[in-house]
Amino acid sequence: MGTPRFRFRAAPAGTAGRDARRRAGVYANLPRRSNGFPRAKGACAPGVAYAMLPGMHLRRLFLPLLLAVSFLLAPFRSAAQAVTASDEVDVAIERGLKYLASVQRENGSFPRRYGETGAISALAGMAFLAKGYTPGSEKYGENINRSVDYILSCVNPTNGYFGVKLPNQGMYVHAICTLFLTEVSGMVDPVRQARIDEVVPKSIKLILDAQNIGKDVRDKGGWRYTPTSRDSDMSCSGWVLMALRSSRLNGGKVPGDAIERAVEYVKRQYNEAEGSFHYQGRSGQYALTLTGAGILCLELCGRHNDPASLRAASYLSRDFRNLANQSNALYGLYYTAQGSFQVGGDLWRDFSAWMYETWLPRQRPDGAWERNEVSPAYATSLCVLAFTVPYRQLPIYQRDETVDET
Repeated sequence: MGTPRFRFRAAPAGTAGRDARRRAGVYANLPRRSNGFPRAKGACAPGVAYAMLPGMHLRRLFLPLLLAVSFLLAPFRSAAQAVTASDEVDVAIERGLKYLASVQRENGSFPRRYGETGAISALAGMAFLAKGYTPGSEKYGENINRSVDYILSCVNPTNGYFGVKLPNQGMYVHAICTLFLTEVSGMVDPVRQARIDEVVPKSIKLILDAQNIGKDVRDKGGWRYTPTSRDSDMSCSGWVLMALRSSRLNGGKVPGDAIERAVEYVKRQYNEAEGSFHYQGRSGQYALTLTGAGILCLELCGRHNDPASLRAASYLSRDFRNLANQSNALYGLYYTAQGSFQVGGDLWRDFSAWMYETWLPRQRPDGAWERNEVSPAYATSLCVLAFTVPYRQLPIYQRDETVDET
């Protein structure tokens, strides 16, 4: 039978603390809210559950006995396979983090493309946080602090802009760096916290000002390459919207109207006929790569059970296996993992099984992933962020378990 190998138990959300949640269990197919999207049947069944019985060639006389024995042993077999499967993923994550730590420079930057912009430092910093490591912790705490320090060294102190080292695509850098700082805020030492508290309000104001630039109807509410861009795209806007949402969750002064206008922009990139989200408008460009981003934005901004989200989940459930063939496969992997986890149920169960089975074997001996997408540090950060979705350590990606659960 073609039962997926990797099905995992999710870490519980709540007030148990990062380390307690991390130890409590990982990786699961989660039940879907009662919103019409198919719910995964039954409890989590880790590993290769209900495989073809080894005694099927025996005579019918022994078949009832074999079935009974298999039924009695199934819980023990599943428990052992769950440990093996989740341990294998955990080892891969740790190897990825070890690689990131090994290539990070003393000043907190990274080698190769975009490594000195601050964006890779932010992605790697979030990868460490996503596994439950924090600034000051014995393991990787210094790497997180280096990321914080380097990003703060890249900012324009006057307006809080992080995109100064990548002028033509600076808003991507700005959004990712702002997101990381708003996520790590509250975990750092007082000196670093004071710097974050000084810079982030300026960074958020720059985002809000960029949203208010005059744009046509299609592009209103979104963002693109620079703070003065007069058009928008779904990719950049997804990062910016997450930064705004993270800041607001952390007590930042982000007007609700800014979030709502951004959500309306996201919905204008939705192709109802296909059930997908697109790069600019409904043209079909990068649909598979960005549909997870559309779901994630709607869910994180409170649009639970939105018809666009549910149809997009159906689209992904049909097509996610083609992600590996996309030009930006790991970028799509990251967004699809985040979006499908928000949906849960059959989509998350099937996608996560495929994700681990497909990408675990592609990890290099040194712990990195690479696929001609920017750099190994970039690719490894995205893989770790995708793999660690069920840990639920990053506040921005917490799934709202109180909405329509049955």
